[in-house]
Amino acid sequence: MGLSLLIGPANAGKVELLLGHYLDRIEDEPFLVVPNRGDVDRAERDLLRRSGCLLGGSIGTFDNLFRRIAEPLGRAVASEAQRALLARRMVAELGRNPGSLSPSARFAGFSDALLAVVSELEAGFVDPGELDGELGALYAAYRAELDRLGLWDREIMRRRASERLASELEAWHGEPVFVYGFEDLTAAQWSLLEVLCARAEVEVSLPYEPGRTAFASLRRTAEDLAALAGGQIEELLPRFARDTAPALAHLERVLFEPAEPSDSIAGAVRFLAGAGTRGTLELVAEELLTLIRGGTPAEQIALVAPSLEGRRASLETALTTFGIPHAIDSRVGFASTAVGQALVALLAFAWSGAGRRELYTFLRSPYSGIARPSVDFTEGRLRGRAISDAARVEEETERLREAPLIALRELRSAPSPVDGVRLVLASMLRAAHGLDDPPSGDQARQDLRSFGAATDLLDELSELESLGETLDPAEVIGALSRCEVSPGGVSDPGRVAILDLLGARTRRFEVVFVLGLEEGSLPRRGASSPFLDDGQRRELGSRLERPDPVSRDRYLFYTACTRATRRLYLVREAVTDEGSPREESPFWHAAAEAFTPDQVDRSTRRRALSEVTWPIETAPTERERLRALARLSADPQAVELALALAEANGWSRRLSRARGAFRREARLRNPTLLSQLGSRTVFGATELERFVDCSSAWFFERLIDPKTIDAEADALLRGKVAHQTLYAFYSGLPRELGVERVTGATLEPALAFLARCLDEAFGSGVRIELDEVEAAELHESLWRDLERFVRDEARSPLAFVPRRFELGFGTDRSAPELQRGLALGGGLFVSGKIDRIDIDPHSARGIVQDYKSGKGSFSAREIDDERRLQVPLYMLVLRDLAGIEPLGGLYRALSGARAARGMLRLEVRDELPGFKTNDYLDEQQFWAQVETARARALAAAQRIRGGELAHDPRGGECPAWCDLWTMCRVGRA
Repeated sequence: MGLSLLIGPANAGKVELLLGHYLDRIEDEPFLVVPNRGDVDRAERDLLRRSGCLLGGSIGTFDNLFRRIAEPLGRAVASEAQRALLARRMVAELGRNPGSLSPSARFAGFSDALLAVVSELEAGFVDPGELDGELGALYAAYRAELDRLGLWDREIMRRRASERLASELEAWHGEPVFVYGFEDLTAAQWSLLEVLCARAEVEVSLPYEPGRTAFASLRRTAEDLAALAGGQIEELLPRFARDTAPALAHLERVLFEPAEPSDSIAGAVRFLAGAGTRGTLELVAEELLTLIRGGTPAEQIALVAPSLEGRRASLETALTTFGIPHAIDSRVGFASTAVGQALVALLAFAWSGAGRRELYTFLRSPYSGIARPSVDFTEGRLRGRAISDAARVEEETERLREAPLIALRELRSAPSPVDGVRLVLASMLRAAHGLDDPPSGDQARQDLRSFGAATDLLDELSELESLGETLDPAEVIGALSRCEVSPGGVSDPGRVAILDLLGARTRRFEVVFVLGLEEGSLPRRGASSPFLDDGQRRELGSRLERPDPVSRDRYLFYTACTRATRRLYLVREAVTDEGSPREESPFWHAAAEAFTPDQVDRSTRRRALSEVTWPIETAPTERERLRALARLSADPQAVELALALAEANGWSRRLSRARGAFRREARLRNPTLLSQLGSRTVFGATELERFVDCSSAWFFERLIDPKTIDAEADALLRGKVAHQTLYAFYSGLPRELGVERVTGATLEPALAFLARCLDEAFGSGVRIELDEVEAAELHESLWRDLERFVRDEARSPLAFVPRRFELGFGTDRSAPELQRGLALGGGLFVSGKIDRIDIDPHSARGIVQDYKSGKGSFSAREIDDERRLQVPLYMLVLRDLAGIEPLGGLYRALSGARAARGMLRLEVRDELPGFKTNDYLDEQQFWAQVETARARALAAAQRIRGGELAHDPRGGECPAWCDLWTMCRVGRA
């Protein structure tokens, strides 16, 4: 009876010796305690390699041992999902009483932080009565909720198991216990060991070497165990040098200790300094490829990071790009998996009032069982009509498909939300993988793991229902969103293992990369609890005190460095992606000080931020070699070499395409298109104006004509409704009010008529479904702008009256005298539509009014400088086609300040008062500007006929609002 302690540095043979003792006592049914479930499998494999078979004994975690002792007590243990749900309910219930909880309780993370501190308090044997204030009340309410349901949580179960072991002889029958892989123990674990020492033989293995800085965070644990063991302590001597490279053995001995630096690394320790996150990981990936191609099994390589949270995406991107098989030892959220994303989206639509996006996230997935073309068709129709309300989305989807949505019906017809999810989840897996052939491949395995995690969660929720609890749909969705899926394949052959510092402690590899050796990443900043500060921890008991975080990370870094037997890589990010330098971690310096500076320099590889490609001779993959080749070919002195390399490797076609990206020509060459353009004789005024703005923009807008699938209340729709309203208003004034223009006397009835015109235009012009808020916003903003516009008209001193509206020319639907359009010369004509012409009631003279739905308008100078064509060309239409003498043209903004700017003839200034002085032009200026516009229009039309395009935005630079840059034929640098 009693406890014996094995201590020693890393790789001193402690675990091997302990496992040997375990096998020696196999007939006594010993129990081996390991850190986690993955270590159970590894320990079993190790023992089987030693003995061939195991005919007795047990292997498990501390929880397995506690459960074995507590099982006769017959009380169920709440899972983490059940605890989270109960805690959220409890917080919500307490929060209904004003002032009972702090304001932070309304945030979702409050319950999670509370559960974490409650677990610590329970693990330290602290009862609710020992606490004051809000934390004490919350802790007591949580324990009361568990008692109401007749449940324990894990920490309570551990405590009760320890108490039973101390009070009942039947709780343990003398089986020896062996423990390894722990650096600190909770109060319940200490209590268990203390009692077991009196009931059985207990042997504990602890990595510890007295006096070493690396083990400072373990000193208290070592001293407590030594006191419990009495004199039964066996200290093993270092033997790392027998199993590993000399440089690694030297590093293990001197890390964090003053010592003479070694002048021999011999390739066993290497330093990598990269630029930016991606550049650093690509440097790692190149080394990985070199190792694997050199014969190192992928499963004998590990990447160890301080934490995997936040690094998963960048690691997967870099390693997948280089084709490196890998497995990340980090649980992923169920809602982040393919199955989880589809299921949670469906539940959000069915139960939480979500809209079209969520339903079609599910329908578009392979788990819906609906063909992709059918989904594309129905979603396109709904998006094109802006249908987003849940009820309308479901109704229209079923109508267009001519079939019901089975998953929604299963959810709604199930006896409970949990049963509904179970039905749908099973049908999703059947739809994706069928029942005939067993699923295979990484995605199928991930789906099965996700299915298993969700099924386990649903079983746990069903247990709550069996206790009389009723779960609402929101709670089920929340539980699924918080569910986590265990990683797979971390120990599979052929995969590089990616681990955090804790996960790497009990593993051994030939090659290890330690990432994050820059200031701020390692050592990590210590996390504090919002409920319990360090002073309170000391008052409540020593087992609640947290070790110094720097000392803890120092030990974990030491452990990571001793996981390698052949080579160790120390990796840091030297500069950020923006080029700002990052300081080295103190741990980087500690490792580098084990060797002479010249050895460290020779063993360091760097990659600068400017190195966007690899040198072609060292590029690790074909993709990187092709990128390097393309860059090489951009050097005029290396073009011949690049072409020869491409020819030798069969890359000529791909290099030609890559080089073509540097000299993209804009001129159209397709004979059919050139023939079609060359046969045109009529061009729209707005089309020509757009071509003059930028011929590339014209090409995409007018010929390519890209469409957005989503209908929305955009500027085009707004302008269309505004134009329809003003047309109906001014054309109907004579009939409605007996007047041709609005004056102060007729303003109020005119505004009433305007409101009716807007309602009619809104009803007929808005062909998409807007929700109540969107429709009200569009209607009210249009009414505000149009009302102000008409009020301005009533105050205008102009005597001209609106007579002609939406005057079309150059089309078959125009009046006979206007059908040929405005002649530009050379047999080319212009078509268009003039919004409104105001006529002098005593003569055939008039002015053009062109509505602009936005806030902008153009002065006479801006019309010329910015190459506006519409108003100048409309002057010619009035004169040459409509038989009206043009006195000027105005752009009328409908929003903002509603400025009226344009070009007016100076000689009729008295008849056209109230405009900006600079907008009046003398006869020579006026007609010269008109003819300049005609010449510009003719030149643009001729370029269109010839297919002549260029990247020629007005002013030489693309405007910030242009959204065609992803398609535009911009000359490449």
